Amino acid sequence: MDRDSEAAYAEYVEQAWTTLVRAAIFLGAMAHEAEDIAQTTLVRCYTGWDKVSSADNRDAYVYRMLLNCLRDSRRTRWWKDRAATGALEDAGRLLATADNTDSVAVADAVHRALSCLTKPNRDVVVLRYFVQLTERQTADVLGVPAGTVKSRLSRSLAQLAANDHLLDLSGGTSR
Repeated sequence: MDRDSEAAYAEYVEQAWTTLVRAAIFLGAMAHEAEDIAQTTLVRCYTGWDKVSSADNRDAYVYRMLLNCLRDSRRTRWWKDRAATGALEDAGRLLATADNTDSVAVADAVHRALSCLTKPNRDVVVLRYFVQLTERQTADVLGVPAGTVKSRLSRSLAQLAANDHLLDLSGGTSR
């Protein structure tokens, strides 16, 4: 890799690291797993930087890599034996700040609500609202038509609006 490409890559890593880790957490990884997945994604970006930097939609390309790294990690025997509840507890610790219990409660409620969605619907919500990709970019990342993104978002938002974990935060009544 030449000096200019290396500088561009280093700048991209600095800009993208936090968002990649956060996206991996919202997609269901524990904090340490999210960091590993983000790091693996960025290593793959480094080895294919020419493709990444010349992609029409670099964010979509990189988040597709992130989803693939996450899926690869889920294929291991270790993952299949792991308890799913650890991700929520670990995410709360990662997002906690000094004596900011309200933020921890919100983060926990959001993670619990997201865990009630199907994997494809959670992917769409995280990429669209937490990563803030456009509908087109989200469709490119997931390899689905934009209409599918819209319909999944519609169903997901309706399900989240009725979710007991989020209703508890808003003071609404549970069903």
